Amino acid sequence: MNAANMATYCRVLLVPIIVVVYYSGFAHSQLVAAILFTIASLTDWLDGYLARRLNQTSPFGAFLDPVADKLLVVMALVLLTAIYPSVWFVVPTAIIIGREVFVSALREWMASNNQRDAVAVGYIGKVKTTVQMIAIIVLLAYTPQWPQFFLQTGYALIYLSAALSIWSMAQYLIKALPVLMSKQ
Repeated sequence: MNAANMATYCRVLLVPIIVVVYYSGFAHSQLVAAILFTIASLTDWLDGYLARRLNQTSPFGAFLDPVADKLLVVMALVLLTAIYPSVWFVVPTAIIIGREVFVSALREWMASNNQRDAVAVGYIGKVKTTVQMIAIIVLLAYTPQWPQFFLQTGYALIYLSAALSIWSMAQYLIKALPVLMSKQ
């Protein structure tokens, strides 16, 4: 097992740990869960860096990395939806999760048609991921003792992430449209 895949495995292993820590109820459990989520998020960058730097790219790593990303993000969004059950939070969360499922399926379909590169991760997708991770960190760490500014910032970032999700999904769909239309 190479270093890049180890970083990805760590991200996957942190998923249930974050949930358990968040719900454990010990002092500052929310902050600890947010720190663990931050570490898990950083492994997303680290595994790619290590794979390129150490020439450790592999088909398995290319498969596992986006799966680990989806597990981490969907777990956190579902956890946050339970904490913030308002329609004002659930709707952007549903948009984000729906986009993740749609784009994953689109990438899989494009790969089956030897067109994987047409839907490679783009700049807006990377910005979306960064905004999404920051929003999740802020909302996981937030406690009612903190100023409302933090909660409002977390909500604003989730809305921005939902908008970027739609934008990036549209970009991927536009890139895939010629292949989609030719297969009808």
